[in-house]
Order: sequence, then structure tokens, then C-alpha cells
Amino acid sequence: MFEPYLQRWQLIADGAPLLTHSSHLLPVRYRNQPAMLKVACVTEEINGGLLMKWWNGQGSAKVLAHADNALLLKRAQGPDSLIDYAEHGQDQQATRILCQTIERLHAHHGEPEVPLVDLQTWFQGLREAAKLHGHLYRRSAQIADHLLASQQEERVLHGDIHHSNVLDFGPDGWLAIDPKCLYGERTFDYANLFCNPSPGVASQVQHFTSRLQIVCEFAKLPRQRLLQWIVAWCGLSAAWFQEDNMQTQVDQRLELTQLALNVLEAGN
Repeated sequence: MFEPYLQRWQLIADGAPLLTHSSHLLPVRYRNQPAMLKVACVTEEINGGLLMKWWNGQGSAKVLAHADNALLLKRAQGPDSLIDYAEHGQDQQATRILCQTIERLHAHHGEPEVPLVDLQTWFQGLREAAKLHGHLYRRSAQIADHLLASQQEERVLHGDIHHSNVLDFGPDGWLAIDPKCLYGERTFDYANLFCNPSPGVASQVQHFTSRLQIVCEFAKLPRQRLLQWIVAWCGLSAAWFQEDNMQTQVDQRLELTQLALNVLEAGN
């Protein structure tokens, strides 16, 4: 799978490959600089590469070359990790970096020549879960439907911003990888950071409320509306884990759903 592109772009393998169900990755050297060769196996990943090409290194990893379902990216070489920040007393700094990255991505205007998924479609799994399981899924779906019917400040969205998808690129700063190619209200892109990087961090009330304040102030978002998007997103994420019979992850997401709902309904 890699060989045609190693020859085409005169790449030198520079590490062990990483193979997943959606893409195959290989660290390489390109014109004497570290890069990452990514060969997509599914349409979502192919479209994500096209979106990163459109972003052109402004908020996302720089695309060095692109052909068919293969993408050559600059490789993150910085020493820092937002997961380490969040788990070792620097969660506020990690949150600000995530907000800055989202802001850079949202600064791009117009629509790329890439198939984008609207949020109405993206949330279909939550509606199905609400019918099947009720309880918190039903409440999340009600809130999601309200938000989706009244979307504001719509943008091209990354769709999966979290602590493992924003990397340290050294002199180039913190940049995003692996977009989902969505379109809708910009507030949505901030919701997933509240679920990460681990339940031990995300479910702590002090972390949740601190993040909430930082995101609202940095992104100039209404507190109650952001909380509604968090409830909606956590419900959707739980629904996907439910489909895959991953009960531990379901319980973790529903715990966060309830936490966000409690803060929302407290109204302070």
C-alpha cells in the first residue's frame, strides 16, 4: 500500500507503520524533513485529507502532497502533549490551546470542494437511541433538535476536536489532524473537548466548570447554549458507543451528559 507513494514522492521510511481500520500511516522523510504518509481506507478519511488541504496549514497540519487516497503531511515533532497538560495540572492551558486551534480553523470562509456532512445528519444516531433507550438519550435528543433547528454562526467544522487530535508541531504551533468534515454551528466544535482526555479528568466538576468558563470567554459563546451542545454531543457519543456494545464508555459519556445537564438546569 505504501510503496507506490514512497516511489512517487521519493520518500524514505522513518519508522514503523500504524495500521487502523480507517487508514494506514507511515513515518517518512520527505526532502530531508519529517513527514507522515497516510493512506486512507474509508471515504471519511479521504474527505478529511481534502479538507486539510483546503485549510493549507492554517490551524491544521500542512499537506505536503496529495494523490488519490494518499496524503503526505508534515509530522508533529514538538515534545508537548495536551493529554499530559490536562493530566498534570495544566488543564487550563490545554483548554486555551484547543480553543485557539478551533478559532484558526473557523477563520476560513467559504466552502471547500469537499463533501460536508450537516449536523442534522450527524445526530441521527442520537434520535435512534432516544427511541430505543429513552432516559438521558431522550433529553439529549430534545436539546439537540432544538439546537439544530436554530443554528447560529455556521461554519465548516472539524468535528472531532480533542486532546489527541491537536498536536505540537514545534515552530508551527499546535495544529489539528483527522477532521470529520462537518458543517453547522461553530459551538459544536467546542463540545468534544469536555469529554477528554480521560474520564478521570473530564468528569471532575472543577475541571468541567473551569473549562466552561475558559471556552465561553475565549470563544465568546453564551454559557447556556454551550452547555446545551455539550449535553447533545455527550448523548450522541454515548449512542455510538451503545451501538458498539461498549458499556464502560457508554456509562462514562452518560455521566458527563448528566453533569452538563445538572449545570445547565442549575442556571448559574
